[in-house]
Amino acid sequence: MKKYFSLVLFAHSIFALPFAMIGFFLGVTATSSFSWSLLVLVLLCMVFARNSAMAFNRYLDRNIDAKNPRTQMRDIPSGKVSANEALIFVIINCILFVVTTAFINNLCFALSPVALFVVLFYSYTKRFTALCHMVLGLGLSLAPIGAYMAVTGHFNIVPLLYSLAVLFWVSGFDIIYALQDEDFDRDEKLHSIPAALGIKNALKLSVALHVCSAACVILPVIFASFSWVYYIGVAFFCFMLIYQHLLVKPNDISKVNRAFATTNGFASVIFAICFLLDTFLRTNFNF
Repeated sequence: MKKYFSLVLFAHSIFALPFAMIGFFLGVTATSSFSWSLLVLVLLCMVFARNSAMAFNRYLDRNIDAKNPRTQMRDIPSGKVSANEALIFVIINCILFVVTTAFINNLCFALSPVALFVVLFYSYTKRFTALCHMVLGLGLSLAPIGAYMAVTGHFNIVPLLYSLAVLFWVSGFDIIYALQDEDFDRDEKLHSIPAALGIKNALKLSVALHVCSAACVILPVIFASFSWVYYIGVAFFCFMLIYQHLLVKPNDISKVNRAFATTNGFASVIFAICFLLDTFLRTNFNF
């Protein structure tokens, strides 16, 4: 199990999982019903989808990773996990994902192949489009709207706004992460925003995407009531967006990993905690 956790970088689930919880409890608030079993099913869907997507990416990119000095020690190139083991792991997790959605509701079950297609298709995109970062963002953005549908069985504008926030947020920080491979991607004819636009313009686009993400966590206040606790979460999330752009500059990308993992991990977790605390206080104490 340890080697498979390493293969899928289980810690990176921290990006989308808090937003899935936001979508789930938005649904709980809308329906005034809570189920532990449903919460477990949603969490399992998150784990299985993440496992499928990450392991498939490692499987498909194994030859590319072997050439890149930054990724040569990843599990498949280094021999910790064989390509066949990774592929079997992907298939098992895809099956488990679809089966789990069948226990949630018919809508989630019907849309499960679409969700799998999006998260798996991302791994191909760097071979033909620099918009690969947006496809990654789209895959993770399914978390809040998917969790909301798991509870309610229908769509709603507020969880959709959180999905858009995730799309722009993830796309923006994935561009920052890709700065490390600008030269390698260009040499290997791989597509990315940094390889297409250069570091300076890539960072400008990342800023624009993060401005859109900030707007999408603010807009829900138009459609729902929140207390000052939620606004603290919004302020912290926006601050962390700004902070990561202060860490990475066109002439100094040495802090990319800090901007990518630590900053964005804190951003999603603290924002979700503030949202959940706000929901709890307003629901139970008319806060």
